[in-house]
Amino acid sequence: MDKKSRIDPNNVPNHVAVIMDGNGRWAKGKGMNRVFGHRNALTAVRETIEAAAELGTKAITLYAFSTENWNRPKSEVKALMALLINSLNKELKTFQKNSVKVNAIGDIQSLPENAQRTLNSVIGKTQNNQQIVLTLALSYGAREEIVNTIKNISKKVVNNELNIEEIDEKIIDNHLYTFNLPDVDLMIRTSGEQRISNFLLWQMAYAELYFTDILWPDFRREHFYDAIIEYQNRERRFGKTSEQIIPTEK
Repeated sequence: MDKKSRIDPNNVPNHVAVIMDGNGRWAKGKGMNRVFGHRNALTAVRETIEAAAELGTKAITLYAFSTENWNRPKSEVKALMALLINSLNKELKTFQKNSVKVNAIGDIQSLPENAQRTLNSVIGKTQNNQQIVLTLALSYGAREEIVNTIKNISKKVVNNELNIEEIDEKIIDNHLYTFNLPDVDLMIRTSGEQRISNFLLWQMAYAELYFTDILWPDFRREHFYDAIIEYQNRERRFGKTSEQIIPTEK
């Protein structure tokens, strides 16, 4: 039995988040610079998106560039921005073919103008696609997102647009970058690192975390299936007991 056939189509995560880690180590292992690793990660991105869409996942969010990544060498940052532009242009036909709707979260205004233009163009051209929502987290940091959310809600309270007693989880959800996305069900991180690195802290409150030693450029749909199978073998209780989830027979 192949891996895909072992997956229960009725228990597929609605929203998968991915920390694409290991490009630099992959390149170093081949005696190349870090940018070489980033350039060879596109196949992993494509296969992951396609596998998720085929299984029925409604949303996938890729941690493409964090707020902390601006601290990397300028040459690497410049190469990453160029790669973003080239990849979006190259993959547009595939997005249209597979009905992928492109979305972006983060401090998009901090990106170079040409990157913003390309990103906004692809978002516009794919806005009516319905198979899966691909969200690119760019210049993204979860703490910054939460700080901005608090500021925006506070302004509404000060301006009497919102009563402080009305603030609940739903209000906060609606002020996050991800207001139009469901909470994360499964987070995948490659390369063996086991941390979430300031990624979707609020949205991953009840997510299942899956860590693999595979370096991102080597990640393929079979590895994505492994993560889904592991997800389906876990018991998601959301604070309840096992007996409440699966009542014992009388």
